[in-house]
Amino acid sequence: MRIERHGILACAALLATVATTGCSKDDAAKGTASSASAAPVQSTPPPPPPSAAPTAAASAAPPVDCPKGSAGDGTFAKPCVAKGNARMMEVAWTGKSDDKGPSFRVVNKSTSVVLYGKMAVYFYDKAGKPIMAKDRSQSPPTDKPFHTCGGSMFQGVMKAGEKAVITFSCVTKADVPDGATSIEAEMQTVGFTDDEKKISSYWQNPDLTPDTRKKGGVK
Repeated sequence: MRIERHGILACAALLATVATTGCSKDDAAKGTASSASAAPVQSTPPPPPPSAAPTAAASAAPPVDCPKGSAGDGTFAKPCVAKGNARMMEVAWTGKSDDKGPSFRVVNKSTSVVLYGKMAVYFYDKAGKPIMAKDRSQSPPTDKPFHTCGGSMFQGVMKAGEKAVITFSCVTKADVPDGATSIEAEMQTVGFTDDEKKISSYWQNPDLTPDTRKKGGVK
């Protein structure tokens, strides 16, 4: 009977040990699984620095060599601007007109080829008093101090020093007001070209074309 009891006690002790050990292993296993499933914390790398913005010098258009005595970007919006009596071209009425309109002697005084021009035409009576031109684009026509037109108006280009007699298609007989006995003109803006097809830069002298201009113009 003792031997059986001792055997029973021994077996009970053994089972208790196994049960305790089994709980410890399960808990350890759960703890390990929990630790393994947790995502490691990683620091986010800083974003790359933004690309440097282009400098004004890099984005600006190449500089233009303006004619002497003028300054600007040389563009249509910001031409090389001159002052006073500076002229790139001389325009003088020949004293003759026909059914197409008055004809003018034109001289390119610049050292460059000219493709574009914008001209102001003034009219005077016998006493030299200015006569208002008519803006015929309005209905009824309105008065304006001078007639103006512009474009590729030289029947091609005018080379440096070239002279020509031109009847401009934008100055017609109808543009000459009644009573005008004298006609004078100024080429306020010119466009230079390098290849005779595309304008490379613009020059302008607004002093040549005031609203109130005496006969003879700016000297």
